[in-house]
Amino acid sequence: MSVERSVDPNLTINEVVRRYPAALGVFNARGLDTCCGGGLPVAEAAARHGLDLSELLAALGRVAAESER
Repeated sequence: MSVERSVDPNLTINEVVRRYPAALGVFNARGLDTCCGGGLPVAEAAARHGLDLSELLAALGRVAAESER
C-alpha cells in the first residue's frame, strides 16, 4: 500500500528539497532543477514545464511520507 503525504504546491522547489532531500530525485527525473528554477513554487514550475501537477504532488507526497518513517 502506497502512503502519501500532502506537499503544499505553493512551496518553492528549494523548500521542498530542504524539507525532503529525496524530493530532489523526483524533480530531476522531471527536468526540474534547484538551480535556476529552485525559487519557483512547485505549482508554477509544473505549469511552466507542462507537467501534471497532481502526478508531481503524488510523487512528492510518497517521498515525503518515506522520509518520515
